[in-house]
Amino acid sequence: MLDDALKTRIDNEIGSEQVVLFMKGTPVFPQCGFSAATVGVLSHLGVKFRGINVLEDDNIREGIKAYSDWPTIPQLYVKGEFVGGCDIIREMYESGELENLMAEKGVEVPMEEVDIRSGVNRQPKFLAKNPSGQSPALELDSGAVIAEITAICEYVEDMHPEPALVG
Repeated sequence: MLDDALKTRIDNEIGSEQVVLFMKGTPVFPQCGFSAATVGVLSHLGVKFRGINVLEDDNIREGIKAYSDWPTIPQLYVKGEFVGGCDIIREMYESGELENLMAEKGVEVPMEEVDIRSGVNRQPKFLAKNPSGQSPALELDSGAVIAEITAICEYVEDMHPEPALVG
């Protein structure tokens, strides 16, 4: 059951950024394959997002499922609207719908002017390259996102820097 205090707390979390992902783990260290796949898709698009680790709070973990009436995690919200879980996000990415949704909602997707569906490489302009100088690659055809973890982690750390310690 979702009480008023928890609903307000979730409302505040969802309203804290344009794109919010309730996930297992963090964007830098996802704790399940579905969360990692969703982070990979968002990172590949270059979308700035906030990850909320549901493993840190059982109330949020169960409450978000009641809030959205969706039984699984991860859950993606764009401008306060529930979009879906991993499979829906992956399908939307593959069809181009996710990028269109981001554009419709006014979320910046800083991409090169090329189209992967036409066989041209499409990468975020500022996605880090690995030590060999190659761009990270994501493979979505097999149903699993395979990423070069070093490049994705560097990118996510740039998008979500840790707060500086004072003292």
